[in-house]
Amino acid sequence: MNIHPLKIGNTEARVPVIQGGMGVGVSLGFLAGAVAKEGGIGVISAAQIGFREPDFDTNTKEANLRAIKKEYEKARTIAPEGVIGFNLMVAMRHYEEYVRAAIDAGADIIISGAGLPMDLPRIAGESKVLLAPIISTEKSARVILKYWGKRYRRMPDLLVIEGPKAGGHLGFTKEQLLEYGEEQGTDRTCEAYDQEVTRILGAVREYEELFDCKIPTALGGGIENRSQAAHAFSLGVDAIQAATRFVTTEECDADIRYKEAYIRADKEDIVIVKSPVGMPGRAIMNPFMKRVMAGEQIPHTPCHRCLHKCNPAEIPYCITDALIHAAKGETDDALLFCGAYAYKAKRLETVKEVIDSLIG
Repeated sequence: MNIHPLKIGNTEARVPVIQGGMGVGVSLGFLAGAVAKEGGIGVISAAQIGFREPDFDTNTKEANLRAIKKEYEKARTIAPEGVIGFNLMVAMRHYEEYVRAAIDAGADIIISGAGLPMDLPRIAGESKVLLAPIISTEKSARVILKYWGKRYRRMPDLLVIEGPKAGGHLGFTKEQLLEYGEEQGTDRTCEAYDQEVTRILGAVREYEELFDCKIPTALGGGIENRSQAAHAFSLGVDAIQAATRFVTTEECDADIRYKEAYIRADKEDIVIVKSPVGMPGRAIMNPFMKRVMAGEQIPHTPCHRCLHKCNPAEIPYCITDALIHAAKGETDDALLFCGAYAYKAKRLETVKEVIDSLIG
């Protein structure tokens, strides 16, 4: 495997590894800073990032805005020269304000998914921050490339491709997951999705020629070891994105009990679930998810108005509550998002060990 630094515009990451954003409270300043210190791109998740602020329940937006600055400063202290960014979900309420807060804090890059970030260039304005949409299909890639090109006369600085073995919310329909064999939890590399990646890269090349620029690409989802990383690079991408592997690190911001849930998990425990917002996701089966699947309506705290498409009167549980329980280590009452290979974690590692195992 021939590894090169990841060059995005005038920014260079010595190691072509992006640590995927994980919310709530899983990838914050400590993890992002540690990854950036080792030469990768450390990514802070802005999803309900202020959940530990004392006024989070009553003043959610302001708590989140304060925490964006705090977590960035924490990461930057650890990695003064590293590349540090934020992952921001389009589906979040106050998305534009959170993007601007991340830019004001000093973010090098904004990675954005959970919906296509159609107007991210407008929000970023004249700032020098790098912009990286997350897509999963050729169709979504062409939509964002065409729109940004026509509306803003620019291309993404980086395109992040998330495949069907990723953790958390997935950018696929249930039918697409069946096509890729994900409902059956297969371990094999999916040739059908490899072909999709090839088509995505073909679309990228078209727009590179049209705009006379280089659009680096990163592939994530189920990259757990050196062999899978090598396969990703063989498809033609410039970097890999890994998230699940970084959960069971000493530097990860989540509670130790959350990390232990990964270490205890068996292959059969990793399942596709439906989140309250209607999207499929991947998580560890636990007492909480068994209650949900049995049809129980889980009581929740007063609404934090975190997502655009969420009706508190209709949801089976509050995703903010469930993810905060996870970050705090209250794992029996939590939604434990994870990637397809979470069950392969056997011990706590350091960030350096994880990066070395992927590309060392």
